[in-house]
Amino acid sequence: MKIKVETLNDLATLVDYSFTDILHSDPDASKDGIDYDPREVFSGHYVPVNPTPIKDPIYITHSKKFFNELGFSDTLATSEDFIRLFSGDTSQVPEPLKKIGWATGYALSIYGREYYQQCPFQTGNGYGDGRAVSILEAVINGNRWEMQLKGGGRTPYCRGADGRAVLRSSVREFLGQEHMNALGIPSSRSLSLYTSKTETVRRPWFLNGSYSRDPEVMIEENVAITTRVAPSFIRVGQIELFGRRARKKEHPKAMQELEQIVLHLIMREYNDVIDAHLSVQKKVLLLAQEFQKRLTSLVADWIRVGFCQGNFNSDNCAAGGYTLDYGPFGFIDMFDPKYQPWTGGGAHYSFLNQTKAAQRNFDMFRTALQPLLLGDEDALQELEVIKNNFSKLMQVKMIKMWSSKLGLHTFNATLLNELIALMIQTSVDYTIFFRELSCIPNDISSLKKSFYGDSMNDANILLSWVEWFEKWKALINETNPANINATNAESHAKLASKMKQVNPKYTLREWFLVGAYKEAEVGNYTLIKELQEIMQDPYAELSTTIEEKYYRKKPSELFNIAGVSHVSCSS
Repeated sequence: MKIKVETLNDLATLVDYSFTDILHSDPDASKDGIDYDPREVFSGHYVPVNPTPIKDPIYITHSKKFFNELGFSDTLATSEDFIRLFSGDTSQVPEPLKKIGWATGYALSIYGREYYQQCPFQTGNGYGDGRAVSILEAVINGNRWEMQLKGGGRTPYCRGADGRAVLRSSVREFLGQEHMNALGIPSSRSLSLYTSKTETVRRPWFLNGSYSRDPEVMIEENVAITTRVAPSFIRVGQIELFGRRARKKEHPKAMQELEQIVLHLIMREYNDVIDAHLSVQKKVLLLAQEFQKRLTSLVADWIRVGFCQGNFNSDNCAAGGYTLDYGPFGFIDMFDPKYQPWTGGGAHYSFLNQTKAAQRNFDMFRTALQPLLLGDEDALQELEVIKNNFSKLMQVKMIKMWSSKLGLHTFNATLLNELIALMIQTSVDYTIFFRELSCIPNDISSLKKSFYGDSMNDANILLSWVEWFEKWKALINETNPANINATNAESHAKLASKMKQVNPKYTLREWFLVGAYKEAEVGNYTLIKELQEIMQDPYAELSTTIEEKYYRKKPSELFNIAGVSHVSCSS
């Protein structure tokens, strides 16, 4: 029977703090959770730390869909004690809820290269959750969930920052997580969103209408806390931190701590596919194999829906194989293989390069696991085989993804390459093009809805499109099974339905988000809630009014505008 959670006391009966109960605290941590100054953390799996509540919290919204999945009553989100807890005040929680939360450290790798210099101590011992504080872990209806406050205040990993998230980035993260889940892509989830009308922080940002790639002014922004939820928040960078320490023998318990965090990861994220009775070596090899499967599927799915993570470092890569950290993310408008929403991201984290970025993160994960296999040459060799299989598996997943987007039973590389070249030449809206193609039109007329600029009037370009379109239709008719070859009304309808389940009609474009968080800054949350509803049903045919508003190309005047076409940081 599904549990119904109507009060904080109901939630308290479900808590099960496996991370803090099984793993080890930093031995240098304070006992009272007052641990806010930047410092080196040399060992332990976490630092106990109290979140810092935002002042005068105001309810904005909660995920009704996720509340329903958890069995939470909707009235809970606006209750006084729930708002207090999920805006950072843990001082009055009922037992066995804990008053002290926890923050974790991790290592930083950028595109497969270890980094230390951004750490204020130049050692790597200062990287970690600078403003994310986990406050509870619970088993709800058979599923384990960890709940973490984004913007919950300073921790020892804050590197001198204030530990706050601003309303702008919190709105983006809240909507982004739930939209990704609705797209059918593994992701952390959004629980609630609260802001403060009396507490602000200063952040670098852009002037209105600016084309600058760098922030130009400091602005005052309202702080906010969004609660993100996942089976665990263990990152590749976290495993990497303990792998580095074990490799360098940085302290006597380094190898033990690595083994403990890896086994804990398996228990939290992979217990359905990795037998608890196997040896550590067998578990490690299966973990590498299973994570590789999840990571390759995840990135193929990102590209399927036009999502670019923007900052796909190892610390932003969840070891459970789901989407994590909605900082400088973006959904592509005009197709560009080098699309990158973050000004600091570079080509290595651009749209179609995400497959290679994923491989670099997997390489760091594999390197972190290696110390646990030392002395077992067969196991080390098998781990190397798994590593070398990444690009092949990634290619298989990408072929399957492109075939599904194109409605093809048999992949055709020439057709895809010609399409990509045409999409670049024509300046095509990625989402609209594939959605219109999913209708399997008789000619290219409806595809022109996705063309930017004057390309729809270029006779040579249109001729190229007609030729490509005829090849595509011929392949569908000749190579697809009879029930989905579009040669009659029934097979046409089945194929169109199948393609529409792969190619969303609505994606969370940045220029939608800007309007939502700007209205929220003046206390109007209507657009946030409207986007919530629409983006939780991204494959559906909605009303004409919604279609006119959200199924359209990016206005030309918004291209290259700072804060709309690109962002500088997650704030």
